[in-house]
Amino acid sequence: MDIYSLSGRFLRLLEAERAHSLTIRALSLGLGPHYAPPARPALRQQLFGLDFPNPIGLAAGFDKNAQVPDAMLRTGFGFVETGTVTPRAQPGNPRPRIFRLPEDDAVINRLGFNNRGLAFYKARLLKRRNRPGIVGANIGANKDSDNRIADYFTAFEALNGCADYFTVNVSSPNTPGLRGLQEPEMLRELLHGLSTIRARLPHKPPILLKIAPDLDRDGRQEVAHVARDSAIDGLIVSNTTIGGRKSLKSPHRGEQGGLSGKPLFTLSTEVLSDMYRLTEGELPLIGVGGVGSGNDAYRKIRAGASLVQLYTAMTYEGPALIPAILDTLAALLERDGFANIAEAVGADHNR
Repeated sequence: MDIYSLSGRFLRLLEAERAHSLTIRALSLGLGPHYAPPARPALRQQLFGLDFPNPIGLAAGFDKNAQVPDAMLRTGFGFVETGTVTPRAQPGNPRPRIFRLPEDDAVINRLGFNNRGLAFYKARLLKRRNRPGIVGANIGANKDSDNRIADYFTAFEALNGCADYFTVNVSSPNTPGLRGLQEPEMLRELLHGLSTIRARLPHKPPILLKIAPDLDRDGRQEVAHVARDSAIDGLIVSNTTIGGRKSLKSPHRGEQGGLSGKPLFTLSTEVLSDMYRLTEGELPLIGVGGVGSGNDAYRKIRAGASLVQLYTAMTYEGPALIPAILDTLAALLERDGFANIAEAVGADHNR
């Protein structure tokens, strides 16, 4: 057993948020693992004008304040998404607000966009400017904002030139009313406004929209229509779910908040596949939700994902999970006769 497996066992004995804070502190001190993935041309791809060394990324929520993106890139991730950041610092919801469900390989959180605000976040991103590695910024709105759409504009403009891509998070279930921004009129106003701002800024980064897995069929169709009509570059499918409790075994299954981890996999993959169909494969998708193995990542890719993100599984399996997923992905591509990831994207739709 290596030191990271031992430290992981120790951290899981602690209250979840305390364990997370200690992990961020250790990583900021350079105590994280260093894994240099072997060169695998089959796992590389160009998307949004960016060169992704592999398709496995760290989902937003782990590094809310952009404190350790480079440390996470060194674990083998092909890209890292930081945030969610809001214009003003906010404490989030009362603690406790993170609940491990080990019996279900899951987590429920109701953090509520706790973060240190734009100024701190921007300073951290500026410190790593010109370093290698793809780092995204996930932006959100303050809970007490009088104009939530304007919050996204503020964050996007303030962080211009600091991140390789931006994710517009309108799908967290832990800020009351936030998911209402997925309604067509509000979403159209938000995405059009961001595109207009981008057109006049010196840097023109990709804009991605992160959606909820709880959208019904009509909601998915409406989001797909607005997304295709706007100038955004892709969709992230999906955020945590407010459903999925009936099959859970953990005593924490009744906690309010967003459910992530293994129980989310089937639903999030179904929504991913549906969004690939609704966008006719013309809008790149990032698949998130319940990924815990190379086989899971491959299923997302075949369902329509060009890239895949994870977070919850790493809290249980540790950083060794990333190279294991990459090894499995490379083997599966070779087994099925795909020369690269791009050939496998949406393969299940071509049966």
